Amino acid sequence: MVILVVDGYNIIGAWEELKRLKEKEIGQARDRLIEIMAEYQAYSGHKVIIVFDAYYVKGVASSLKKYKVDVIFTKEKETADECIERLIKKIKNIKTQVYVATSDYAEQRTIFGQGALRKSARELLIEVSDIEREIEASIEIHKNNQSSSKITLDQEILEKFEKMRRGET
Repeated sequence: MVILVVDGYNIIGAWEELKRLKEKEIGQARDRLIEIMAEYQAYSGHKVIIVFDAYYVKGVASSLKKYKVDVIFTKEKETADECIERLIKKIKNIKTQVYVATSDYAEQRTIFGQGALRKSARELLIEVSDIEREIEASIEIHKNNQSSSKITLDQEILEKFEKMRRGET
């Protein structure tokens, strides 16, 4: 099993689209990241966990599932890095490969020490962009392969059917 743990605010601060949303409303940036990672999870088959620290959301720790993605908000005095390190210890085993998406160099060094691998914000963005292109290409191929009708009809009959459909006969 492959699990991708995403340092939410680190990625938001690194991706242009999310940075612009953050300037308007941090909640919109969080929601958009969750949507993007839900697509990533659905396409790749990798489990995704997004961790947001309490810097922008004050209060008690909480977790929820949104679009089948696990979203964790840390306790008020806990950083996302601390939460991610605790998660790695909990989920890393011989059958599970854990990747952490962050561009925080200190965090990258710590996660390497715990046996996890890292993806920089840039690497994850490239991977997400590739997936989006593959999905678009797949949709286009599917559209082109579908015929509008199972039976080929000449234009005159199609026009008669259209008039019947509209009640014009």
